[in-house]
This record gives sequence, C-alpha cells and structure tokens, in this order.
Amino acid sequence: MTAPRPAAPARGPAAGAGDESRNGMPPLLDVQHLTTRIRTSRGVVRAVEDVSFQLEAGETLGLVGESGCGKSMTGLSLMGLLPPGGRIAEGSSIRLDGRELVGLPARELRRVRGNDIAMVFQDPMTSLDPTKSIGHQVAEPVLLHRGCTRAEAAERAAEVLGLVGLPHPRERLDDYPHQLSGGLRQRVLIAMALANEPRVLIADEPTTALDVTIQAQILALLADLRSRLGMAMILITHDMGVTAGHADRVNVMYAGRIAESTGTDRLFHGMRHPYTQSLLASVPRLDQDPDRRLPTIPGLPPDLTGPADGCRFADRCAYATDRCRTEEPALTGPPEHRFACWHPTDGPRPAADLPAAPRPAGPAAPKAAVAASPADDLRKSAVRPLLEAHALVREFPVRGARLPGQGRRVVHAVSGVSFTLGHGETFGLVGESGCGKTTLGRLLVGLDRPDAGTVTLEGTDLGQVRGRELRRRRRDLQMVFQDPFSSLDPRMRVGGILREPLRIQGIGTAREQKARVAELLAEVGLPERGLDLFPHEFSGGQRQRVGLARALALNPRLIVADEPVSALDVSVRAQVLNLMKRLQVSHGVSYVVISHDLAVVRYLADRIGVMYLGRLVEVGSADDIHLRAAHPYTAGLLEAVPVPDPAAERAKRGTGITGELPSPAAPPSGCRFRTRCPLATDRCAAEEPALRSFGPGHTAACHFPLRGPVAEEPLSAPA
Repeated sequence: MTAPRPAAPARGPAAGAGDESRNGMPPLLDVQHLTTRIRTSRGVVRAVEDVSFQLEAGETLGLVGESGCGKSMTGLSLMGLLPPGGRIAEGSSIRLDGRELVGLPARELRRVRGNDIAMVFQDPMTSLDPTKSIGHQVAEPVLLHRGCTRAEAAERAAEVLGLVGLPHPRERLDDYPHQLSGGLRQRVLIAMALANEPRVLIADEPTTALDVTIQAQILALLADLRSRLGMAMILITHDMGVTAGHADRVNVMYAGRIAESTGTDRLFHGMRHPYTQSLLASVPRLDQDPDRRLPTIPGLPPDLTGPADGCRFADRCAYATDRCRTEEPALTGPPEHRFACWHPTDGPRPAADLPAAPRPAGPAAPKAAVAASPADDLRKSAVRPLLEAHALVREFPVRGARLPGQGRRVVHAVSGVSFTLGHGETFGLVGESGCGKTTLGRLLVGLDRPDAGTVTLEGTDLGQVRGRELRRRRRDLQMVFQDPFSSLDPRMRVGGILREPLRIQGIGTAREQKARVAELLAEVGLPERGLDLFPHEFSGGQRQRVGLARALALNPRLIVADEPVSALDVSVRAQVLNLMKRLQVSHGVSYVVISHDLAVVRYLADRIGVMYLGRLVEVGSADDIHLRAAHPYTAGLLEAVPVPDPAAERAKRGTGITGELPSPAAPPSGCRFRTRCPLATDRCAAEEPALRSFGPGHTAACHFPLRGPVAEEPLSAPA
C-alpha cells in the first residue's frame, strides 16, 4: 500500500459559488448545487450530486470521467430532458443569463430549449429521425422558435448546413440520414443545435463514434463556430486528448460529483485528485513505452443507488485511508483549482513507477519487410511465417438499377493486399472506416472468401481446404469482434458461450470442458460466478473479456481483434490492452489488431499497416510509422490523433486530413488518396504508385513521399 499523502486543506465554499464570474461580470450560465435523482425499479439513483459551476460567454468547459459518472445526466438536467422517473432536487439552481430554469413551466422551458440552450447528442444515427429529410429536421427548430414561414425555415436550414461544412447544402436538403456518412450526420446534428444561434451549446461526446480524421474536423468546426458566434460550450467527453485541445476549464466528475475543477493546463500538469491522475495515466499515447504496462484503475465506479459513506473513490484509490472510507471530502481549494480529496496528489504519475509489460518468450519470426509478394519474405527468412496473405481481392456487387451502358458496379473493399505475420507477432491495421480493415480481417480468419489471392496458414492455402479439414483449421483462427454485446448470444449464459466452441469441435469430455471454461474465465480476470450470468449482466469491459476468453477457448494460433477497445472507457481500455499483452505471452498467439486509434495500435503492434480505400499504402515497424512516416495519409492520421497535452494540441498546424472518404464503389483513378492529398499532381491521377522501400521492413506507395526512398527497384507494380 502506498503511503498516504498530506491531508487536503480545510473545507471551503462550493465551486463557482457567488453571483459574479471570474472577470467580475455575471456568468452566462450559473449552476449551483445541482442534484438529480432518478427513481428506478432498483431504487433511487443519485445521478448528479451537488454540482456547481459557472460558464462565461465564449468559454468551453470540459466535463470528463468514466461512463456512469454523471456527465451526460448533468447536460440533460441543464436541458430539462430527464428520463422517466427523473427530477431535479429542491435547492438546485440553473440560471441562464440571470433567468432561473429550475421550476420553469414546461411551456416556458420549451421556449428556452433549442433556442437559448441547445444540445448535440452522442449518436447521430439514433438521434436523427430516419423517416424525415435532414432539411426538415434542421428547419423544425427554426419553425418552432422563430415563427417564420416554411420557405424561410428551409432557407435557414440550407444556410446553417453550409455553415457546418456540409457539401452542397441546398442539394442535400431532401437527403435522409442513412444517405450520409457518420461525419456528415454529426454535422447535421450540430446544424440542428445551431439553427437558432443558442447562447450555450452542450456537446455530448460529439466525436466518439467518428474516425480520428473526421473527429478533428468536427472539433475544429465547433471551435470555429464558438469563436464566430460567441457561444459558450460544455464539452462532454471521456477522451482526455479532446479535452486538452478544446477546453478552457475542466470539471472531472466521479460517481455524480465533481472530483476536481481547474484550468486545462493546470489539470494536465498539476492535478491534485488521484482519480484525475489515474485517468490521465491510463490513456495510451503515441509516445507510450510499449515495454511498460498501462496504469489502470482497479474495480468499477460505485452503485449510485447505495449509501454514500466517505469518499466515493476510496475503494479504487491507492492512497485511501480509514478517514477516506468514513468521511466524505468537500470540494476545496482556491477558486482557480478545487478538488475533493483528503490525500491530494502532486501531478502526473512518473513513468518510472509503471511495471514492465510482459514480452513474448522464445524466437519470433523476423520482422521482415512487408512486400507485395510473401514469397519474397520467405526467401529472406529462415523461418516460415505463421500467416501469408498474397494479393487479396474482395469486391461486393452494388444492387440496384443500372443506367444503359453502365457496367457491373462493385464495392472495392480489398484490392491487392499482401503481407506476412510471424509467430507471436502483432500486426496492426489502421485507417478510416470504410477502408477495408474489417473485410480483410474476415478474409484472414476464413469468415469470407477472397475473389482473388490466397491466405496461407503455415504453408496451407486455406482457400483449398474444405469440409472436416477446414473445420479443424478454424481452431487456429479466431476473431474478437468490435461490439461484444452484439457478438455474444443474449439468450446464453457465459458458461455456455465459452463451452460452445469446445462442444462443436468435440474437444474433451463434459467435465473437461467445464474445467476449461472455468480456467478461461479466471485467465481473463472474471469471477467464477460469471459463468451463470448473461452478457447483459456484465459491463462493457467485462463483456470484451468474455469475447477474448471465447477466442482463446480452442488455443488458436491467430486472433484478429477488430476494434477491441473502441467502445470502452479509457480506464477499462487500459485493462483490456494489458490483458491482451499478457495473454499473447502466455498463449504464444499472434494478433492482427484492427483499429482507427493509432495510439492503441502503436502500443500493441510490432508492425503496422496503413489502409486506404482497400489498399495498403504504407507498412513498417511501429517506430517507422510513428517517427518516420513516408505517406501523406499516414502523416495526416498521426496529426489528427488527440494528444492529452494542451500545449501539444495547441501547437498543431491543422486538423490533418480534410474532406470525406471517397466511395469504394468508385475509387479515384491513380493514387486513391489524391483527392484529399495536399501534394497531389496530375501524375497522381494518371498513375498508381508502386510500393517502394524506405528502409528495412518499411514500404510505402506514393509518388511524392515525405521521406526519400531507398535506392532500389519498386517492391510491386500497380494492381
């Protein structure tokens, strides 16, 4: 047990207390002692507890913390959009420009909501009405609040859609949400919120479901609109990198309360609460040492239906003492930095305190160059790779009517992809959604068959294997899917889910299968009682552990992990990443890790392949991709990654890659990246670049690379 730190200062007034803001003027938004209760069948949930803060015009306040800590419920409370059974407790105050909103009649509150204060919700696909055009949905709040004609509302809708960067807004007014990409749908949600130029905008996880490139564009858009319109903004997120680059002040929430409140720079470099310290330490960074384990926060947040005795973080805190478990600390300190802790920390956790990560034992296949022909790798290596993918092609026909003279239209999901994977090696696949990563992963494990090319496992062409032999080979190839909730049968208990592959493959007796299932559950860190639970009874991180256990049941040689941590909180993400490294060492398994998060892939992978519209455009070691990127697309992805460092985020020159990903049904001629590349010329449109070497194991396909290639023949010709 780490020794407790010095006691916190004496109790003081609530954060933000008083009628004047920090500049001596009345604040635009003044929230005092906000407490929200939700009555459920399990009891009363204390979702928000005594939250106070102020917000000035033109300011951005970040609300950060794990899922369930009260961030979104705070935003919904401000909007008056509580779920059934929810109510704001007596004594709470929400004053918008001096006007009290708590207790306001429903009719009066509707005039404020969407007009003076608006909200951008987390998931645009579920927040937008699929039966109505985007023009109708953006015009609707204008009609309700401005009393204008339908023509005037449509004109305003086109204007605000153009303001948020929707291409050809007047032509898209009659489009429906399903016809837009995720980034464009998010822009439509922002346009709906901005239609009446609100004074306060609440953005609830506005970029969580988006690629890193589109995320950077949306965040830059929000910052620009805030500046141009003079809005105040509350940015709700669990991404500390997003907070670092876009918030002026930050409130860290835990179990419904504010644990720490201060300016962004001070929070990242001089945090005082152990929860803030642990939250920041568990974030994978591009410069993270892959040889050290990621710090994690043990346990789970408390059940908010139970009594609150002492500090709510005490059961997960390394510095907790008996006082922490019996006496709740108040939010204290000077107005510029308040925290609720009896034993405050002294800034970030030193990297030297982190334990070493487990490393694979025994010889691994050499990290040879990933060339177009795996046969070239074999000639250079004395050890046969575990897996060889050669010139893989997968296309999907586009259904629907064709114009006269129009040929068969197809989606070019994977186009001529080749690489090798060594024993005990991790190969990362990165790129935006729609670039073919998941389709390639399905080809590797035999869930789909390529239209051309081969997948070879230890010398055996899987495309030539049928029947009983194919079933036997499937033991060696497993996949962990992106969404553990949808990939686990909701009608089966976890014990049955883990036993199913053993039963299908006829491995062991019933008693041996049960013993193996219990062993798997213990190996991924779940209690044995979990065998009798259904998937919905686990948290997101626990469900992902179940998915890993199922993939390991048959002792596979290769696991393809498709976005294994994208849906998880930052603290749970660190736990799963550490688990994956440990399991790789203990089982000797090879990974193909698919992700759009370069920081995650950088931490896990030995080598990384960058995909764009079905092609591998660059491959190299993790250091090559991070420190010596040759392709402009790779450099753009790296530039767009949010960094949990305010100074580094402010120093960025731009948002990285701009524009939308072209349709894979009609990819650009020549270099497929040319329509978004700042270096593109006429040559890029006429000629597809070949893979060239930029050092040992480092290849890229670009006519105008960011580094000089090694003087040798190209590794491949255009397919």
